[in-house]
Amino acid sequence: MYDLIIIGAGPAGTAAGVYAARKKLKTLLITEEFGGQSSVSETIYNWIGSPEIGGQELAKAFQSHLEYYEDGETLTIHKGTRAASVANNDDGSFTITDAHDNAYQTRAVFIASGSARRKLPATGADRLEHKGLTYCASCDGPLFSGMDVVVIGGGNAGFETAAQLLAYCKSVTLLQHRGEYKADPITVEKVLSRGHMTGILNAKTLEVTGEQFVDGLVYEDVTTGKQHRLEVKGIFVEIGQIPNSGIVEDLVDLTDSKQIIADPYTQRTSVPGIWAAGDVTDVRYHQNNISAGDAVKALEDIYQYLHRQ
Repeated sequence: MYDLIIIGAGPAGTAAGVYAARKKLKTLLITEEFGGQSSVSETIYNWIGSPEIGGQELAKAFQSHLEYYEDGETLTIHKGTRAASVANNDDGSFTITDAHDNAYQTRAVFIASGSARRKLPATGADRLEHKGLTYCASCDGPLFSGMDVVVIGGGNAGFETAAQLLAYCKSVTLLQHRGEYKADPITVEKVLSRGHMTGILNAKTLEVTGEQFVDGLVYEDVTTGKQHRLEVKGIFVEIGQIPNSGIVEDLVDLTDSKQIIADPYTQRTSVPGIWAAGDVTDVRYHQNNISAGDAVKALEDIYQYLHRQ
């Protein structure tokens, strides 16, 4: 019987594993890989303590930090596999089964399984990903200083990305597929009022162009069927995320978007004994530093919970 099983080893899972080990909780961490979504970023500029760090370098640092505490007793790491299911037992404990049908018992569960970015369904998007097309403005935005860029997505995330890029890009054009923006009206008004900001509605992105790097995109005006081309060097995609919450979708409360609902004060879910943090939850801002901080918050609460039982 473990005190705690952690699912995932991005910033939230790594922070949870380090704190659990330091608190001497008998912990199992299950992960397919280390680093989370940022592991594919060429350079990250906002990880606290590192002016810039590569995504793979950050992933290796996460792994190294966890393995520093791995002793087979306090912390055990099962890598290269994933948690397949979580079930609660009659005595309040949980059974977690991995992809190889191994079952583990635990008193508490911390879910940090993250999410996957919804990919842009346009010709050339996959080929030019990380070559001018990116899904992380916080990670890659500064690389496009002084350039013309596009943001695809008219929700709050899209407008927040546009606002961030306006600080250093020559111009920002935001494309929204629908006839109205989904972001908060006050946010839309504020961002679109900027001089080098343009918003285009009813714009369906058809193709991302470029040889070695992005040099533009083609979109269709869905009301007229006419195609237009934008000459840009950077494309930032904010069309939503797909939370990796399937293992608990019949167990804990989720939002309509399948995000785990977590109490922002403790990171507790609707089921006693299960906590969650990071992109798999309904956290407002998706940032590495926030995920790590929320995980630390959760571990403090988990420690208190386990020692009150």
